Amino acid sequence: MSILEKIKGRGVALAAVLNFTLISLFASISTSAYALEQADPDVIEEVVTIGTRSKPRSVTQSLAPVDVISGDDFTNQGGIDTSNLLRNVVPSFNVNDQPISDAATLVRPANLRGLAPDHTLLLVNGQRRHRAAVITWLGNGLSDGSQGPDLAAIPSLALRSIEVLRDGAAAQYGSDAIAGVINFNLKNADSGGSFEAKYGSYSEGDGDQYILAVNKGFAIGGNGFVNVTAEWADTEATDRAVQRGDAASLIAAGYQGVGNPAQVWGSPEVADDYKVWVNFGSNLNDNIELFGTANYNSKDVLGGFYYRNPTNRGGVYSGDGGATLLIGDLTPGPVGQTNAGFPALSAGDGVSCPTVAVNNLVPEATSMALVAADANCFSFQELITGGFTPNFGGEVSDSSFLIGLRGELDNGLEWSVSSYWGINRAAFVINNTVNASLGPITPRNFNPGYYEQGDHNLNADFSYPVSDAMQVSFGAELRKEEFTIGAGQRESYIDGGLGTQGFSTSTNGFPGFSPAISGSWERENYSAYVDVEYYASEQLLIGAALRFEDFDDFGTTTNYKLGANYAVNDTMGYRATISTGFKAPTPGQSNASNISTQIIGGVLTNQGVIPPNSPAALLRGSSVLDPEESTNFTIGAYMNVGAFDITVDYFDINVEDRLSLSNDFSLTAADLVTLANQGIDASDISQFRFFTNQFETDTSGIDLVVTTETEWLNGVTTWNLAYNVTTTEVGDRDPALFGNNRVLLVQDGTPSTRWNLTANHNIAQWRFLARVNYYGEYYDNEAGGYFDDALLLDLEAAYSVSEDMTITFGGRNVSDEQGCSTSSCGTTPPGALGLPYSQFTPFGFNGAFYYGRFTYNFK
Repeated sequence: MSILEKIKGRGVALAAVLNFTLISLFASISTSAYALEQADPDVIEEVVTIGTRSKPRSVTQSLAPVDVISGDDFTNQGGIDTSNLLRNVVPSFNVNDQPISDAATLVRPANLRGLAPDHTLLLVNGQRRHRAAVITWLGNGLSDGSQGPDLAAIPSLALRSIEVLRDGAAAQYGSDAIAGVINFNLKNADSGGSFEAKYGSYSEGDGDQYILAVNKGFAIGGNGFVNVTAEWADTEATDRAVQRGDAASLIAAGYQGVGNPAQVWGSPEVADDYKVWVNFGSNLNDNIELFGTANYNSKDVLGGFYYRNPTNRGGVYSGDGGATLLIGDLTPGPVGQTNAGFPALSAGDGVSCPTVAVNNLVPEATSMALVAADANCFSFQELITGGFTPNFGGEVSDSSFLIGLRGELDNGLEWSVSSYWGINRAAFVINNTVNASLGPITPRNFNPGYYEQGDHNLNADFSYPVSDAMQVSFGAELRKEEFTIGAGQRESYIDGGLGTQGFSTSTNGFPGFSPAISGSWERENYSAYVDVEYYASEQLLIGAALRFEDFDDFGTTTNYKLGANYAVNDTMGYRATISTGFKAPTPGQSNASNISTQIIGGVLTNQGVIPPNSPAALLRGSSVLDPEESTNFTIGAYMNVGAFDITVDYFDINVEDRLSLSNDFSLTAADLVTLANQGIDASDISQFRFFTNQFETDTSGIDLVVTTETEWLNGVTTWNLAYNVTTTEVGDRDPALFGNNRVLLVQDGTPSTRWNLTANHNIAQWRFLARVNYYGEYYDNEAGGYFDDALLLDLEAAYSVSEDMTITFGGRNVSDEQGCSTSSCGTTPPGALGLPYSQFTPFGFNGAFYYGRFTYNFK
């Protein structure tokens, strides 16, 4: 489909933008004199460094829409996670809680403009940052299989500003920049700083958060600086579960050891969350500057999993859905048969164990008594009577180091060379579970292994002013990334001996990584680019970029970007861009295997992910993975209408060969043998899926931002309205690989409409903030339904005790909105899920959160 056809297909939305800008044009003509007369010469216009390789420009001079968010907009919120703080101020950015989501609980996936987390490129001080090690296996469809960056790694106190480029930028920055780019600018002061202490808790009395943070700038010599930020945080878990119906029935039947609730739904515990960030620079002489950044982070995360029912949990308690108990024979085979190769088994005794039927949840007493009396027969009802609920989490560590030199030659050529190393590691733990094939000697706590992502980038960038009107930038980049799967402890992946009797092998809930599937996979690529910006007149800025990139595993790609910004007058202008983009599958996506447990059709199901090159996957239509390719188009306007600053932008992003996980396929006996020959033990799963490029999406929408100031109530109020509507359509798919339910998840898994209206009022020593957040409806696959829209209210009041000391109190979601109940909007009964709200609620389901903050600024 050509770009013109796409524009025609979006005619209604595009016409709305053009009508709006034309109306605004006439309005701006009549009000331009007033706006100029009211202009404050002391106001410094926001500048952007992202999306341009030329000198920093104002927001209205940029070729593409950019949101510039001050560091104060982040610190003036009562939270820890930078992803949540960004969600509160950028409506096209979505992130939700991940209560039972495997590794996504450790690094939560975030979506910009309705695309996957790894379609957004993360920069720090304009330099590419490494992706996280975590692959999102459970992401409510839109994020499934993604491997994006960890935005929560950056403490808010370290931030000077954040720039969100809402436009494709692969031609400028390379792979992953399909949805846009987020650039975190770190503080660079050489003196002063601040200290913050925060405490908050949810209105239900849980989820306590403690934060201590300090930022300090130091002068180095006469012309250098080091700016350091350190943060410690601790977050307790929350629980919003209701008792599952099956657990309540077990308690009524007399079972001991069944928790109430048996299964916890809530935010995970995050303990010992340490972050240390350093930004440094020094002028070595009049023409050369040394610059760099570094960080080290570490945190321990622990969350809940699904409850294992002691009457019917497959592979542990039963092998036939609860009709009979699963009874293990610890001495199988004829008398004297050696079973020495299996830790759980002894020599055969020639005696079989009895069958135990289950009637009305209760095992048949006579047969069960025979099992209990025979040391060679075993049921997990003897060891764990009331069932169990695993806890899953891990230690996440993150570190990076960037160092470079930059300067300017006498002829005006600006140059920069830099080297970057970044490593993210997620070492998993799973507690309160079993390796059922080990029977009575199973451990209860396991270390199933780790994922690690490492990146090394070398960059050389140059910019030359050909004339007063033209700037030419060019450069090259060499990147190497490596994904590692580290093997877990032996008990987490072996067959202890009861596997052939129907007991699940490996750790139940998150199987450990065996040496056969562990390993490291590397990829190298190099690229070269040229970027030109030309002022054709005082009113017209034209930009063009071209980037060539070569991957050692996917071949080459060339991408372009064209843009223009036309200033009609001092108060009105238009801008537009068209570009192509790409995202190469990561080494992790191409090689990782995994087993997850999730609810499918109301039934707890073990679901495996196998490599796309596996023979079992190839038989279902899998093929070698290709890079995703995109075409991006934006058109918009900016204007001053009286006292209002307004920007409105329409965008359309078409992504071909979209990468995600396939439909679920049932395993056959032949598949089990095939996977075993690859070193993958699939005896514990009933379904499997794999990465595929078998569909296309077209995502379009409108961003509207309106800001103004009002002098009233003895003070000044800054108003900000940010509105976004984004829709995604799935097309050109293979239904056998990407079915109707997956389509619903990609199209409707996040709200199509979001907006927030913020009022920040300053009066003397007081500051008052109110923010209304709107979230449109969305689809939840596990609850099985569409969930209603919602309005949330945030309030905050701050009092400056002195010039340097401020006390703040506030509340997020003081309206205590938790979303539509699963009984009203879902089709899966809350009693089956144990959750009264949708776990994918885009604003979280924990309810109102209240906080206090003490801030001290020092010279």
